Amino acid sequence: MRLLHPTPMHDLTYDDVFMVPSRSSVGSRMAVDLSTHDGSGTTIPVVAANMTAVAGRRMAETLARRGGLVVIPQDIPVDVVAEVVSWIKQRHVVYDTPITLGPTDTVSEALALLPKRAHGAVVVVDGDRPMGIVTEADCAEVDRFTQLSAIMSTPIESLPAGISPRDAFARLAPGRHRIAPVVDESGRMVGILTRKAALRATLYEPAVDGQGRLRVAAALGIAGSAGGAARNSTYGAAGASGSGHGNPTSDPAGRADKLLAAGVDVLVVDTAHGHQEAMIDALRAVRALDPQVPVVAGNVVTADGVRDLVAAGADIVKVGVGPGAMCTTRMMTGVGRPQFSAVLECAAAARGLGAHVWADGGVRHPRDVALALAAGASNVMVGSWFAGTNESPGDVQRDHDGRLYKENYGMASKRAVTRRTAEESAYDRARKALFEEGVSTARMYLDPVRPGIEDILDSIVTGVRSACTYAGASDLEELHERAVVGVQSAAGFAEGKPLSSW
Repeated sequence: MRLLHPTPMHDLTYDDVFMVPSRSSVGSRMAVDLSTHDGSGTTIPVVAANMTAVAGRRMAETLARRGGLVVIPQDIPVDVVAEVVSWIKQRHVVYDTPITLGPTDTVSEALALLPKRAHGAVVVVDGDRPMGIVTEADCAEVDRFTQLSAIMSTPIESLPAGISPRDAFARLAPGRHRIAPVVDESGRMVGILTRKAALRATLYEPAVDGQGRLRVAAALGIAGSAGGAARNSTYGAAGASGSGHGNPTSDPAGRADKLLAAGVDVLVVDTAHGHQEAMIDALRAVRALDPQVPVVAGNVVTADGVRDLVAAGADIVKVGVGPGAMCTTRMMTGVGRPQFSAVLECAAAARGLGAHVWADGGVRHPRDVALALAAGASNVMVGSWFAGTNESPGDVQRDHDGRLYKENYGMASKRAVTRRTAEESAYDRARKALFEEGVSTARMYLDPVRPGIEDILDSIVTGVRSACTYAGASDLEELHERAVVGVQSAAGFAEGKPLSSW
């Protein structure tokens, strides 16, 4: 990457910079290869941060199916992580997992489940055979105790297992069928496809392991594993996901060993201040296990931090202290660094060592992803932006205007501290509750037009592909090599924003 102007005297955020068009021989954005080469196996450079309000099984399944990766948080007990990993590994790489209910189940039960998936449909089944489909429209102005057999749509279009996404789209489009169950030769449902999902399956390549199963990552803290479901690590004081101040137990290698046995594809050793002795000790202990998967560690914001973590055993270093939307670290402590400059410096240091960096935090728009990649990141972690989607773990709520939202919170906030210390004495809980570096609650509104994680991925991937064509880059390595970046004023950034009206 080359700076258009002389090196500025101050550090830069994503808002402070822009990319300059260059002469290009890349004729189409679809000709751009967005796969990464850091060993993570992602085919698009997007990783969902290990935040409780973001990274669950539905998010992991959906994001991996489109080529990204989810990091399961470190506060989840290992046996639960193992069950989640097993579940994800059993998901189909093309067909979505349906929401199913029986014919005698009620409208109330359907309405509770419909927001859980962007496809917005419940398949009514008899055992494992589809009988009908229920959508939110079918439930409108219907008594909540009405059985689904009375309102489900029948007959339904079904697709044969093994059908190609292109052929599935061709089958669904003429009859304007939005969604259809996929059934095997005996009539048992093995998944569902929407028209849009069939189309996306021709545009995205899933992130799969050597056995063709969806990929998933998992995190561990530098002080080890969580002792129970109510014991949380703080992992939001850094970027989108970095952990706060450790955890009562002290066996990071033990948790790493169990995560590897569970089948995770990437290990993420995570704490807010990654450039410390405890991190280096934990990394060495994890590396001593000889894991046959990439080891990610962080968070840091300097070249020295990168060099020390790579020397201790990290293949990938997470970069970001303070840019996360739910993070108050910079305002509380004065510690951190503007994210674009941090990524630029750390990526250069990692590249010289044969390692890679993930840009963690500070992403608000697709442009920010493109700029992080131009600065040298191999993947970009996203947290709060993904919290307001159908696939995030939280329950959908309505505000007084009827708008749908999910709750998000920083993982070094009072809310997270309270959950993390639930098993400690009242005195210890009260002491620790005095100290927080994160927002305890925030409403992440679902975009009514783009409510699903795949909708956001479409915008990110479109933006990054187009950025590559403007830079004359056919892949992410060329984007980093060819990108020309300039520094702009606040007025320059504002000029680039679209206006809804004049």
